[in-house]
Amino acid sequence: MPTFEIGPEDFLLDGERMQVVSGALHYFRVHPDQWADRIRKARLMGLNTIETYVPWNFHAPEPETFDLTGRRDLGRFLDLVAAEGLHAIVRPGPYICAEWDGGGLPGWLFADPGVGVRRHEPRFLAAIGTYFENLLPLVAERQVTRGGPVLMVQVENEYGAYGDDPLPERQKYLRALVDLTREQGIDVPLFTCDQADDEMLARGGLPELHKTATFGSRSRERLEILRRHQPKGPLMCMEFWNGWFDSWGLEHHLAPAEANAADLDDLLAAGGSVNLYMFHGGTNFGLTSGANDKGIYRPITTSYDYDAPLAEDGTPTAKYHAMREVIARHLPVPEGGSGDPGAAGLEGGGAGVQAAPVLDVDLSAQVVPLAHALPSLLREDLRAFTSTPTTDDLRQWSGFSVYRTRIRPDDAVLTVAEVRDRAVVLFDDEQIGVLDRGSHTFAVPLPAAAGDLTLLVEDQGRVNYGRRIGEPKGLIGPVRTAVRTIDEWEAGALLVEDAPELLRAALDAPGRALPVADRGLRPVGAGLYRAAFDSVAGADHFLRLDGWTKGLAWVNGELLGRYWSLGPTHTLYVPGPLVRESGNELVLLELHGAATARARFVGTPDLGITEQ
Repeated sequence: MPTFEIGPEDFLLDGERMQVVSGALHYFRVHPDQWADRIRKARLMGLNTIETYVPWNFHAPEPETFDLTGRRDLGRFLDLVAAEGLHAIVRPGPYICAEWDGGGLPGWLFADPGVGVRRHEPRFLAAIGTYFENLLPLVAERQVTRGGPVLMVQVENEYGAYGDDPLPERQKYLRALVDLTREQGIDVPLFTCDQADDEMLARGGLPELHKTATFGSRSRERLEILRRHQPKGPLMCMEFWNGWFDSWGLEHHLAPAEANAADLDDLLAAGGSVNLYMFHGGTNFGLTSGANDKGIYRPITTSYDYDAPLAEDGTPTAKYHAMREVIARHLPVPEGGSGDPGAAGLEGGGAGVQAAPVLDVDLSAQVVPLAHALPSLLREDLRAFTSTPTTDDLRQWSGFSVYRTRIRPDDAVLTVAEVRDRAVVLFDDEQIGVLDRGSHTFAVPLPAAAGDLTLLVEDQGRVNYGRRIGEPKGLIGPVRTAVRTIDEWEAGALLVEDAPELLRAALDAPGRALPVADRGLRPVGAGLYRAAFDSVAGADHFLRLDGWTKGLAWVNGELLGRYWSLGPTHTLYVPGPLVRESGNELVLLELHGAATARARFVGTPDLGITEQ
């Protein structure tokens, strides 16, 4: 029977020393038709292992749902890793951070405020038990001990950076996770990872589990810190930060390839094992990006390029080649063709496909104004409330919700204790302002008239790191005007993911659906927009929305993610598998308005300004 063990000095694969050289590649951030391409390029760079997190909420959007199909087919992803001759490391959380919505923890889990967050609490552990029952058997059957690729499984994630529970309680929680993991047939080594900090390493692990560290520079120094807490056995950097994520409103982060390569060389020369975070970042498709809040709420961009060795569209970068050269000094790497080692198979995401043309698309002809579109996007009829509900009260775990009330001529100003995370404010269907958590804008002036007040509230991503994990979303009361508290509301959840289908119904049957805006309007207001375009089937595209303000974009019914003129990102990645030769559909949900009704598809990304 094959074995993988943690020996006195090294990792041992079938009794032989193995220096693990791994790269993070998240199946949930890559189109499934591109998994094999990205995995192959990992092997060609010299990696022998692929690591992936598993986001609980991606597979369980509702308590009674668990989906392992399509984009969520972790079993198929691991089989492709094995088919390429690579091994795998799986990190199922239950908390993963990863700049992912809620750090992977489902919003529905905390609808009951008594449920513990990352601690030994019965309801929390029971939910994790169900999660592991649904997930881990497919991992167990793919362990190296059963002829599969999986070498190790992680317990929790950087737990030493979270909370202030006393050490015995923390260890009690971790041991409960170990038991829940082992109960599902996981027999390969378990491990923890924490930042290369003495306090975090001491608080985040168990004496009986192997400890790994996370860092991105000063490799020898950080390995010495880890050795103090892991006296025997192999040293491993489980997240070698070779780039960084981007937040809306900040610069695009870059990490110099030369410095990354030098630090990686030091790490491998010291005999350490490594997992590059990220080897390939990919994209936060849909509404999956998370947020950070350390006093200022900062949502994460749709692009998760991460300045990784393999770019968002699968193109090898200068960092790819620099790291490949370093790995070749310590381990054998595959030989490529054309006289260039490793060059074969290193085309971009649209390998073997003609490059996409530059396309201009006019969206002015098919439009439904935002105020008219909202009723058709409701999941169900608005419900009446006698106090301000959160979106958790609406059982809306991500996306958009609508709040409505009546205002009086003397109300003068609307104030909320907090909005999570942003609200477009409309008076009698006309926009009058924005409430915004990021800028701490919690008040908007009201007209001196009676009328209907509508708030379109956007959850821009649940916090994925720190003490605000698990917090509710929506309007956080009290909500007041100059003269009174507003407690009477109608509220409901929107199904924005269904916007293309609903827009088609509205435009194809206007007599029985929604009114359509005047064609050729310039500039254009908030609303749903649709246009058709032809292109090169299978070719990667990048969608530019210069002049548009903020919203969502779909291609052929697939929600690419959010766009925002705030930047830094100025393009949205469109994976080639989504694109047909003819009859493609572009849909935008614009929340404010645009200087032009035109969009462009281009061949290269624009990830925004940098510090350099």
